[in-house]
Amino acid sequence: MSQPPHNSPAADGASAPQFLGTRIRGLRKRRGMTLAALAAQSELTAGYISQLERNLSYPSIPALFNIARSLGVTIQWFFASEANTAPEDQGYVVRRNSRLSVHYEDGIVDQLLTPQPNRQLEMLHSRFPPGTYSQESYSHEGEEAGYVLCGSFEVWVGERHFLLGEGDSFSFSSQEPHRYGNPGEVDAVVIWVITPPTF
Repeated sequence: MSQPPHNSPAADGASAPQFLGTRIRGLRKRRGMTLAALAAQSELTAGYISQLERNLSYPSIPALFNIARSLGVTIQWFFASEANTAPEDQGYVVRRNSRLSVHYEDGIVDQLLTPQPNRQLEMLHSRFPPGTYSQESYSHEGEEAGYVLCGSFEVWVGERHFLLGEGDSFSFSSQEPHRYGNPGEVDAVVIWVITPPTF
């Protein structure tokens, strides 16, 4: 079983992901799953999941995807609200100060740009600090596309590799194994669209 590299929130100066571990643990218990069962199903180690549940580290993107799939939800379920949404905006508009967000290892942050409940697609604002990469390829149902808002961005889709810059865009079937990262010296920001909203 694989165990993504440990990255303690305290080590990189970021605030601890207080909500994420609590939500993972709570959903796991509601599903009646032991730590060992979730570890086996998500192909992670029980020690790694225990660290996440105790809010001692951030997950990698593939790790959280595997945990979500094993618990029968999408990653979207784990997003934490930064602020309350005005009643008149609910279901239609996402204000900048009310985006839902999730933090991953190495400082990668996704913010949800589409309102809940989502319909046939979801849109994310993804920020990758310099030198951060998804550690392993993963795949899932659907299709996705992205637009590089700023910085440099690398994408591997199957055996193909692409180096992208500001203003470039991409699209591929999510069923093809894919991974990505930021080879540059400044943050890369990517607007990401996924359909259906399996992420």
